Amino acid sequence: MVDYLIVGLGLAGISFCEVLETNKKSFKVITDSSQTSSVVAGGLYNPVTLKRFTLAWNAHEQLDLAIPFYKALEKKLNIQLDYKIPILRRFSSINEQNLWFEASDKPNLSRFITPKILPNDNPNIDAPNGYGEVLHTGRIDTSVLVSHYKRYLTEQNLILQESFDFEALKLHDGYMEYRGLKVNKIVFATGFGLKTNPYFNYLPLNGTKGELLTIKAPALKEERVIKSSVFIIPLGNDLYRVGATYKWKDKTNTPTEECKQELLQKLDTFLKCNYEVIDHVAGIRPTVSDRKPLVGRHPEHKNMFLLNGLGSRGVMIAPTASKQLFNFIENNEALKPEMDLSRFTKKHFKN
Repeated sequence: MVDYLIVGLGLAGISFCEVLETNKKSFKVITDSSQTSSVVAGGLYNPVTLKRFTLAWNAHEQLDLAIPFYKALEKKLNIQLDYKIPILRRFSSINEQNLWFEASDKPNLSRFITPKILPNDNPNIDAPNGYGEVLHTGRIDTSVLVSHYKRYLTEQNLILQESFDFEALKLHDGYMEYRGLKVNKIVFATGFGLKTNPYFNYLPLNGTKGELLTIKAPALKEERVIKSSVFIIPLGNDLYRVGATYKWKDKTNTPTEECKQELLQKLDTFLKCNYEVIDHVAGIRPTVSDRKPLVGRHPEHKNMFLLNGLGSRGVMIAPTASKQLFNFIENNEALKPEMDLSRFTKKHFKN
C-alpha cells in the first residue's frame, strides 16, 4: 500500500512529488510522456502580464515559493535549471511607454517594474522606443528538469512509464487498486490528457496549442529576453527560442507550417540580422475557461484528486498549487476558491 499514485509527470506532477517527499509520503508515478507542454515550454517565470502591464494572478505568492523550489531541485538533481534572465518589453509606441509609467506607479507592480526606459543598444533589433524591464524574472529549463526527474524516479523505482489504463483502476472502500498496486489516494496531473479522463473530463479544460521555434543567430548577441509580438529567449551558443502561437482548434502536438510562418513574420518585424531555423515544436497548454488552475477533490470519489489547468504559467503556478493541494488533502486546509475545481463541479453535479 502506498499513500499516493500520481498520474502525469510534467511540472504539476513533479511539484507534487516534491511535496510528498518533503512530507515523507510514499508514492508511485505513472507517465507515458504523451503530453509535451511542460517539455517544449519556453519556461519563463514572469510576474507581469506584458500585454496589459498588469500583475499576474497570485504572482507574489507564486514567485516567492517557486524560486526556492527550483533552487532545491537544482541541488537535489545536481543540475542547473534556473537561468536568471531579464525580460525586456519592447515598446512599439510612445503611448506604450506612458502606459508603462502608469503601471510602475501601482503599489502591487512596483516590486517588479521600474519607470526607467532602457534605450536599445543592440543594432540587430529594431526598438526605437526602447524597453521596459521586468524584475525578478528568469527561465527554467523544463526539458532538462523533466528528463532528469524521470531518471531520478527510475533510480528510486518509483515510476511506471506506460499509459494509464482507467479500466484497470479498481475503487474500494478507503483505497484503490491499480494492477496489483494498492494506493490510498490518486492525483491526476496529466495536463491536456484530462480530456480522456472519465472522472474529470466534465471540467472546462479547453487546451491551447502553442508552437515555438529555435533559431540560430550568431550576429544577434542578445543575453536578455526580448518581448515584442513574440518572445526571443536566449538559450546560449547563439541559439534562441521564439514563440509562441495560440491556437484553440488544433489539439495535436504536430508543428504546422502555418504557425511557423506566423512566428517568422512577427519575428521579422523587429529582428534585423540573419538567422536559421533549427527546430520547431508544439504542445497543448492545459488552459481553463477562467484562466485559473483546476485543483481539488472529485465530488463523488473522495480519494481522487486533480492537479491541472496550469496554462501558460506552469513554472510559477505548479509549486504553489501542489502545496495547496497537499495541505487540502492532509491538513484539511481550504483551497483558494479561484483554483478549487468545485467552482465548476457544483454546477455539473447539481442534481
